[in-house]
Amino acid sequence: MSLTFDDVLTAHARIKDSIIETPTVKASRLSLNLGIDLYLKLENLQHTNAFKARGALNKLLSLNEEQRKCGVIACSAGNHAQGVAYNASRLGIASTIVMPNGTPFNKIKRTKDFGADVVLYGDNFDASVDETMRLAKERNLTFIHPFDDMAVATGQGTLGLEIMEQIPDLDVLVVPIGGGGLIAGVATAVKGINPDIMVIGAQAEHFDAVLASRENREFTGGKPTLAEGIAVKEPSKANIKIIDKLVDHIFSATETEIEEAIFDLISDEKLVVEGAAGAALAVIKKNKDLLKGKKVGMVVSGGNIDSRTLSTLIMRGLVRDGRITRLRFEIDDTPGQLSDISRIIGESGANVIEVIHQRMMQTVSLKQAELDVVIEARDKQHVSEIISILGNAGFCVNAVRAI
Repeated sequence: MSLTFDDVLTAHARIKDSIIETPTVKASRLSLNLGIDLYLKLENLQHTNAFKARGALNKLLSLNEEQRKCGVIACSAGNHAQGVAYNASRLGIASTIVMPNGTPFNKIKRTKDFGADVVLYGDNFDASVDETMRLAKERNLTFIHPFDDMAVATGQGTLGLEIMEQIPDLDVLVVPIGGGGLIAGVATAVKGINPDIMVIGAQAEHFDAVLASRENREFTGGKPTLAEGIAVKEPSKANIKIIDKLVDHIFSATETEIEEAIFDLISDEKLVVEGAAGAALAVIKKNKDLLKGKKVGMVVSGGNIDSRTLSTLIMRGLVRDGRITRLRFEIDDTPGQLSDISRIIGESGANVIEVIHQRMMQTVSLKQAELDVVIEARDKQHVSEIISILGNAGFCVNAVRAI
């Protein structure tokens, strides 16, 4: 089955009154830091906080009366599950979502809150898919695939129409790639309006199956990734055909690069995003020379990142920037040492967050103590200045990388 520009136009007319036309905003600080003109399509503000709501709705609206009456089923532990559940409930269609055992409770709860019947089955995604197909046949349910379905991919492509209307003179558009449905639909849309626009796909290095296909090599990845929303081992062959025709470049990003990019979006643009969007920004950062002087759009595909993961990521980012640093002292075990250290740090414009004073578990001599002081500073340069001031005051101190 093909996917055409007219298909995307039809899908947009069908779903536009029931989705959010998410804004495309200039990333002012990132543009300044990267030396490019960067614009962000904020699908993290879409229903269920991800673009998946578009494709799910378009598929549901394409069902006949018998299919609607029997209900639908999907297999997902993420954005697709919530997109199907939300729109099915709104349309009065019963939905069943199969999730692997061990799916985080908050994802199960959110999906149930949208009205779906959640079935937990299997220790991995493949086992869950097998059960999904069994239930679909047994109960006569329509299976809604997360990406290997032209109605789904066409629905995703509607955001491409919006971004071209919002920023018509874009030179480049960067889109995350997992199973390929999003970029297949979006590339069809934007190339249908401007055949000269450069479309770039972004993948996580651990799940670069589409890039592997383009490079005629075997995909051997599959390690854990922050970009779990695009962690797809077997992309749709139909989508790959469209990608090969319309997508100009595909690049991948490492886990460190994705983590840093998510932190940049939080720190510079105050946006909470998931790993797929981080992969897109990471690819942009790696290819600044290619993009220099161009007006670049980026699809922020979603914002459903686990809160605990986000908390840890933020703290690690603050450490990388030097804004939180652990200072380790070797001090004489005498009164007043900690007071003097705290005073000097405060007078230097930093805050003391935590103090760890060790007398037992240490390597220094009996008459000395090892003291760790976690501080909040402006940046790495500020930390260096504080260490220098403490050294001039007679203290033996070094910065410890991890907190």
